[in-house]
Amino acid sequence: MSVNKVILLGNVATDPEVRYLEQNLPVASFRLATTERGRQNADGSRTPDRTEFHTIVAWRGLAEIAEKYIRKGSPIYVEGKLRTRQYNAADGSQRNVTEIVADSIELLGSRRSDSQQ
Repeated sequence: MSVNKVILLGNVATDPEVRYLEQNLPVASFRLATTERGRQNADGSRTPDRTEFHTIVAWRGLAEIAEKYIRKGSPIYVEGKLRTRQYNAADGSQRNVTEIVADSIELLGSRRSDSQQ
């Protein structure tokens, strides 16, 4: 038995980039920042905050929601799967990318009116 599940709660670091593939299939990608707060150590020193940036990929209906409602700075909750893929860069080198493929996204916080955005 195995499980591939990721749960993230953080702030959107970049506005979603939405592309439409063949047959008008939408896919959105954006970065999500999560921060682990620093703490006071027993010796009086302080461990600094640590921020991680995650690439989120959303397909179909979730991509459309991302395009309409998700903006940089928005707090969101994401559940998905960890996915690693390889591609050849323009310089000919092979690159590895690790992404979160979203299964569900929840928008957190209050809605703002169009005049406030």
